[in-house]
Amino acid sequence: MQNPSPAALQELLDKQALRELCDAYCRASDRRDYVLMRSLYTRDGTDDHGIFFNGTADAYVAWLPSILDTWESTLHCVFNSTFKVDGDRAEGEIYKVAYHRAKPPDPFEYLSGGRYLDRYRREDGVWRFQHRKLVQDFQSKIPANAGTNVPYPEGTSVGLPGEQDEMYSFLSMFKRGAR
Repeated sequence: MQNPSPAALQELLDKQALRELCDAYCRASDRRDYVLMRSLYTRDGTDDHGIFFNGTADAYVAWLPSILDTWESTLHCVFNSTFKVDGDRAEGEIYKVAYHRAKPPDPFEYLSGGRYLDRYRREDGVWRFQHRKLVQDFQSKIPANAGTNVPYPEGTSVGLPGEQDEMYSFLSMFKRGAR
């Protein structure tokens, strides 16, 4: 077996860094870590969430609390990821599913699936989103009392949307605002 070329190794490192960037986006959303979220975009970054939001990264991060605070919990997951790297720029198609549970008094569950179409740029040696576009492929909304929200057994650790989440007390290497 041949040793991989330095260029092939760099491409693997870049693709891994891009995947970690996409994972960090999910964590920033679900833990409501807006400092981390802003650090994931380039200085001139933009985000296009269709009819919900389209604008600069600064405005996107400022808008996020108004929408995320309406949810009791969220869970963003990314799956298939395909990246093309060209020097300090790259593009990617990232498959995602996002679960949202609305707060009482009228709780419902919203599930959406789709893809992020991303343009990335390496800025100060770190990969960041230059432009992120959400494409929806499916969505569903059901009442939360439709049998999907069963009580957790006593003693179950339950995820929380902010800094009170157990991750921050249990995992000492994870800090708010940092990848």
